[in-house]
Amino acid sequence: MKHKLLFINEILKRIKFDNTYRKLKFGSKIGTHININNQKLLNLCSNDYLSISNYAHEFLGQIECCSRSIISDQIFKSLETKLAKHKMQESSLIYPTGYMANLGTIPTIIQNKNDIILSDEFNHASIIDSCKLTNKKIIIYKHNNMEDLESKTKSKKNRIFIITEGVFSMDGDFANLKRIVEIAEKKNAVIILDDAHGDFVLGEDGKGTANYFQMDKKIDVYISSLSKGLGSFGGYISSQHNLIKLCINRSKSFIYTSALPSQLVQFTLKKFNSNREKQRKKLWYNVNKLKQGLEKSGYMIKSNSHIIPIIIGSEKTTILFSKYLLKNGIYAMPIRYPTVSKNKARIRISVTAGLSDQQIEKTISIFDRAISKFQLDQ
Repeated sequence: MKHKLLFINEILKRIKFDNTYRKLKFGSKIGTHININNQKLLNLCSNDYLSISNYAHEFLGQIECCSRSIISDQIFKSLETKLAKHKMQESSLIYPTGYMANLGTIPTIIQNKNDIILSDEFNHASIIDSCKLTNKKIIIYKHNNMEDLESKTKSKKNRIFIITEGVFSMDGDFANLKRIVEIAEKKNAVIILDDAHGDFVLGEDGKGTANYFQMDKKIDVYISSLSKGLGSFGGYISSQHNLIKLCINRSKSFIYTSALPSQLVQFTLKKFNSNREKQRKKLWYNVNKLKQGLEKSGYMIKSNSHIIPIIIGSEKTTILFSKYLLKNGIYAMPIRYPTVSKNKARIRISVTAGLSDQQIEKTISIFDRAISKFQLDQ
């Protein structure tokens, strides 16, 4: 059986044959010059038309003002190398946002006219939009329903891509990665995992959802965020060398946008190199404390993660519930259609490590009063 990503090699061969193959050039911008391999070159590739970034340097650090296909600061390479190791993959590529990482990766690798996408019905909007951009057949399987997923892979001779979140952003539940891997292996399907909400939080040293379920090496493409568990900004992908090379050459949201400011990448690298274990332990302590308190008050909590949805149902009641929380010093947004299905409106609680015991106890007390006030039947 051919390796499931072998088709990428053929695409790269065609790109090279057409003389359109790109390699990233690493260097640094210095005013009107670029330094590449210790050679100072006059920069005639910048989009900094008014040269304003030169004045911004003292406040903001270096602003690239161009695509990374023109020039990449060396700091990107340092972080990408560490991110690849973090995900136990060969290479990584940083995007300006996690949304752009999805938009740039999924349409780039799903190219064959007979390709089929199997996408969880609760996948994030960025995955939904990215799948639509492929113009390929999209089959939605019931949320985390492995029987439905398996039934929709039967009799399929086409190349299959299974796309799921690791931790679902609105329900806080985990993807059933073990079963997804089993189903994918039967069909030699490619697994794309968006781990934005599990990365840096779950697993050994925060390696993410797949690591938590000991499925690291079974995932073909990781798409993730630097702005959630790592508290910085940006997104990234991790996979085989050739898949990353393909994205450098064909991913529109990578090629046709300006790079992240290098000081943000520097900040991310600093956070990545820091010891985050203390924060992770505090996070899970807070999650358990809040969940136990809410359950004692009568709320039905199905989430096992740091995302805790309080399902209310009615959009109107959910808005009133949120206003009651706000009046009592709690800011928790009402999540309604079209973000979630109609009559599945909810208050979405995101637990953080920074919450104190006193703040959690206050939250529990307010929610305890709210369940009686709104006569919620959980």
